[in-house]
Amino acid sequence: MSEKSEQQRLSVFKTYKLYVGGKFPRSESGRVYEVTDSKGKWLANAPRSSRKDARDAVVAARKAFGGWSGATAYNRGQILYRIAEMLEGRRDQFTREVADAEGLSKAKAAAVVDAAIDRWVWYAGWTDKIAQVVGGANPVAGPYFNLSSPEPTGVVTVLAPQDSSFLGLVSVIAPAIATGNTVIAIASEKSPLPALSLGEVLATSDLPGGVVNILSGATAEIATPLAAHQDVNAIDLAGADDVLAKDLEIAAADNLKRVLRPQPVDYTETPGIDRLTAFLETKTVWHPTGSLGAGGSSY
Repeated sequence: MSEKSEQQRLSVFKTYKLYVGGKFPRSESGRVYEVTDSKGKWLANAPRSSRKDARDAVVAARKAFGGWSGATAYNRGQILYRIAEMLEGRRDQFTREVADAEGLSKAKAAAVVDAAIDRWVWYAGWTDKIAQVVGGANPVAGPYFNLSSPEPTGVVTVLAPQDSSFLGLVSVIAPAIATGNTVIAIASEKSPLPALSLGEVLATSDLPGGVVNILSGATAEIATPLAAHQDVNAIDLAGADDVLAKDLEIAAADNLKRVLRPQPVDYTETPGIDRLTAFLETKTVWHPTGSLGAGGSSY
């Protein structure tokens, strides 16, 4: 190709889209909003999700829940590890996007991306171990086995942290899906681009469509109908301010959603298992020990 033809080539701007049900729709409203970097420079137009987009995401998440929660913990771990593999291959792209989104140097942005990749690996290792930590056999009076085991809560809405557009996002999505929940994630309102690009990685990582759904736009506009939605079982308010968090808690009470309140978190630190257990329910099963008559023999 000649130098002249290279100079005449038009720039190909990236079109960012939502990620819902394993597909990449634009907002049904047709709306977008401008995303700028820390210096006010235009980066892209992001979809501005509507209440209809939120409802569509719930339908997709519910449809995916049965298959994902029914998959073996080992299989879920393999898929989370695959996400880390795919992110590793697109490390340079995410480094650029995080640097622009959060006003970081290239080196600091690369460290954030590396930490996010490592976070997927960390949670991948927990998928088949968390049940051993929080479940077990309970001592009871009587000839019974009494066994408790964790079960996923269901469809979880996650408000991603506003100031940690990628590492914080991964840190709230990964534990929820590691334990078998499905997720509707609302990206950082001011810095949604890394989250929307994450959807492209998830789509090529063996993750079934609908397990993670990513919406961008005004956090309050999207979160309000999701907090009140009767088919959403839990909500993580990590990215809500105090006023919005209170409003969403009130809306969530209508169907007794489990609510994880916002709290100061250093997402660079080892996360522990708090977010793994936040959206688990405990199922307890009683079963006779099998006593065989007056002789007292049993298995």
